[in-house]
Amino acid sequence: MLRAGGVGLGDEVVVPAFGNVDIAEAVVRIGALPVFADIDPVTYCLDPVAVEAAVTPRTAAVVVVHRFGRTADLRRMHEVGQRHGLLVLEYHETEVPRGELAQRRERAAYLDARLRGVVTPDGGAGHTYQQYVVRVLGNGRPDRDAFAAALRARGIACRVPVKTPVHRLPDFRRYVSLPETERAAQETLALPVDASLTKREMRRIVSACNALGGPMAVGSTAEFGV
Repeated sequence: MLRAGGVGLGDEVVVPAFGNVDIAEAVVRIGALPVFADIDPVTYCLDPVAVEAAVTPRTAAVVVVHRFGRTADLRRMHEVGQRHGLLVLEYHETEVPRGELAQRRERAAYLDARLRGVVTPDGGAGHTYQQYVVRVLGNGRPDRDAFAAALRARGIACRVPVKTPVHRLPDFRRYVSLPETERAAQETLALPVDASLTKREMRRIVSACNALGGPMAVGSTAEFGV
């Protein structure tokens, strides 16, 4: 898509460093230079303000990634593109099968209402919960990783969505300030929210997280549809 849009040798392309090394690799393959911009801490998508700050006379395009089932702010991103004459491309992660969407949202709402000690995701308009990503606050990566290890020991299949931002990988190392990207890489953890999860499994996730991350949740344990 970049090549078809006329992007090539000597051009710069603004991309996120929070995951998606394949995008930076694609930029390099056409002879262009990936330039990393910071993310919005709520959506985990590129921050339009950070993108505009990264624009130079050589910038030809920006690749907007929709993360974890949350849509980026395309209106503002296209406004940036129009002001600077940039090609704005979209990249979608694996999308949730249509038949699972309602169940994933239902399970996400269940977790939203009961989790304590972690920061639950901002649902936003149209969130499909391709991943249900919480933040484990503390003193950085060791705390999140210890939390994840403890969950796995309790049989909870959690995962770290982005272990190392692209701008810190050897092939793409850049000395650039991306504070929200760094913070997200240290704090984020994806919890199970699959449509196949049973009520018992959902309760076990809540119980394990709350025992580790804060006081046990108190309140209704009303069942949800399966």
